[in-house]
Amino acid sequence: MPELRQPSVRDLADLTALCLRSKAYWGYDAEFMAACVPVLTLTEADLKDIPTITEVEGETLLGMVQVSNGDEGCTLQRLFVDPAHMGMGTGRRLFQWAVGTARGMGAAEMIVESDPGAVPFYVAMGCRPAGAAPSEAIPGRMLPRLVYDLR
Repeated sequence: MPELRQPSVRDLADLTALCLRSKAYWGYDAEFMAACVPVLTLTEADLKDIPTITEVEGETLLGMVQVSNGDEGCTLQRLFVDPAHMGMGTGRRLFQWAVGTARGMGAAEMIVESDPGAVPFYVAMGCRPAGAAPSEAIPGRMLPRLVYDLR
């Protein structure tokens, strides 16, 4: 049975690998994926400064999510599910954790900057389209921006 747990520093390499596998799921080429490595590499500071949870089953890492609340508002930082476990509820459970965490931060809404391929998932979770945002990894690329109402 899957369970949520906080990751530790020893999970960083596995979390980064999970993020990259999940991103690659959308069919990007090697050059694109190489550009994503710096943005998708998790650090000790990420775990210390950003609320993070993973879903695991035994020793298998199924997915992870992070939520931050800063000057730009409450943001879903990362939500990645291992491709072998997509469509099995991991993403939904992680998103629900993110919603509860964002509400606990006192936020009225949560901003999601999504891979285009993941937009249908976020819409199904109740997010509404809210324009576009520049990609951190690919200069000139715009990402769909969505907002989830936490009220």
